[in-house]
Amino acid sequence: MLLGTLLSFSQSRSIPLDTLVKTTHNTTVKGENFSYTAETGTQPVWDKEGDPMATLFYTYYTRNNVKNRANRPLIISFNGGPGSASVWMHIAYTGPRILNIDEEGYPIQPYGFRSNPNSIIDVADIVFVNPVNTGYSRMVADKEGKMPDDKLFFGINADIKYLAEWVNTFVSRHNRWESPKYIIGESYGGTRVMGLSNELQNSQWMYLNGVIMVSPADYKVLRVGGPVSSALNLPYYTAAAWYHKQLSPELQNKDLTDILPAAEKFAIDKLTPALIRGGFLSLEEKQKIAKQMAFYSGLSEEVILQHNLDVPNSFFWKELLRDEGKSIGRLDSRYTGIDKMEAGMRPDYSPELTSWLHSFTPAINHYLKNNLGFKTDLKYNLFGSVRPWDNRNDTTRDDLRQAMAQNPYLKVLVQSGYYDGATTYFQAKYTMWHVDPSGKMKDRFTYKGYRSGHMMYLRSEDLESSNEDLRAVSYTHLTLPTTPYV
Repeated sequence: MLLGTLLSFSQSRSIPLDTLVKTTHNTTVKGENFSYTAETGTQPVWDKEGDPMATLFYTYYTRNNVKNRANRPLIISFNGGPGSASVWMHIAYTGPRILNIDEEGYPIQPYGFRSNPNSIIDVADIVFVNPVNTGYSRMVADKEGKMPDDKLFFGINADIKYLAEWVNTFVSRHNRWESPKYIIGESYGGTRVMGLSNELQNSQWMYLNGVIMVSPADYKVLRVGGPVSSALNLPYYTAAAWYHKQLSPELQNKDLTDILPAAEKFAIDKLTPALIRGGFLSLEEKQKIAKQMAFYSGLSEEVILQHNLDVPNSFFWKELLRDEGKSIGRLDSRYTGIDKMEAGMRPDYSPELTSWLHSFTPAINHYLKNNLGFKTDLKYNLFGSVRPWDNRNDTTRDDLRQAMAQNPYLKVLVQSGYYDGATTYFQAKYTMWHVDPSGKMKDRFTYKGYRSGHMMYLRSEDLESSNEDLRAVSYTHLTLPTTPYV
């Protein structure tokens, strides 16, 4: 007897415009076992005429048997890029399931995932949102078969505008207007949520309780060059050099957090003024600064002087362990790489990113299809095509300030890994310091640093502590401001 199974596959690689799949699961968080519902699907982005111009793929987790959903926080989660899917924080940080990695966050085989004992699903519901061209999110053609203009999606302000509209629809569909609401963004997502805080508040009339920036990319300081941008890298150099044991015993024998304040002080008080003076800095002062830079960075005075005190991150990643025949990672400098040649100005590749891609990719594809039941032939884009990206008219830092000024309930948490060489922890502090130049709202900012890289939650100890920091934030709606709307 011949037995066969008939399989039916889609004849076009397209995504349903408006659909969802619900599944029920159980987990244990902080010793408490409970059930939750996972809703994964797509929801349209509407144009001005109310017609769909894109559909965004999302995954929404809600704890079951909650008596009063109005009091339960809703966390709206974005990753960055721009062009990155929400996979990273979804299956490695806050979601109820995380991928298999070791205690330090390095990938292991076989690939897969497990329950997240630190997920914030115990205290908050979470929706992970994938912007256009990330995950399964795509633009859709109009009635005449014409695709929308890329400019409606791919730029700082366009991105903020359409995502705010999408969030409004999501909150309305799921009846969450009464709930305390928080937005969290990682990397470029930091820029995104700064802008969204004001757009949601002033265009959607949706007032937030919190903005959380994870390893934020602030394009007012990131990759802009100049004395301030350059000097802000120095404390990160100290952290990475300390991790790889490249500092003098005077620093190496101390704990990391005991030496960083001195590096920060040097960067602000000495290095920045020296870089401002440029070629008119005296030779004696230049050599003095180079000696101190070498002390705090693990680099030689010679290469620092060759760079006129302005050492690029990319050169640091190549140079720090050059004598050992290794480069170090950009997003997480604990990782090391092997380049074709030891010579050169920058590494051949990012060892941390290739490591993450080969562990996250099979995990998210298997999880969505087999555990959450969302099946499609469309490729899941961990990184999607969003170029060219319009970076003009970036007012996001001031957008956050405006939102905070108008909304005394709004608080901000900034989280960074000390070994992140892409969006460094000291750049994140600088951004936080400059959101409100008046200093009148500084008590509503909280900064937390962790002993990991860009995705600091990959390290087990930091996964636990960073989620605890999020739990603390999610309770802030219970604390009223002392002088609301004076």
